[in-house]
Amino acid sequence: MGEIIVELWAFMATRKKFWLLPIIMLLLTLGALVMLTEGSAVAPFIYTLF
Repeated sequence: MGEIIVELWAFMATRKKFWLLPIIMLLLTLGALVMLTEGSAVAPFIYTLF
């Protein structure tokens, strides 16, 4: 897992693609939110967002 983060950071630093960082953070946050609320009472409210 750590290698992926290092390679992604190296890519963004080399290619000056720092605008990708907010997109990646948003996707990780949404993925964690979906995983953590799986099967809970909050799940119907999250699914209405999509």
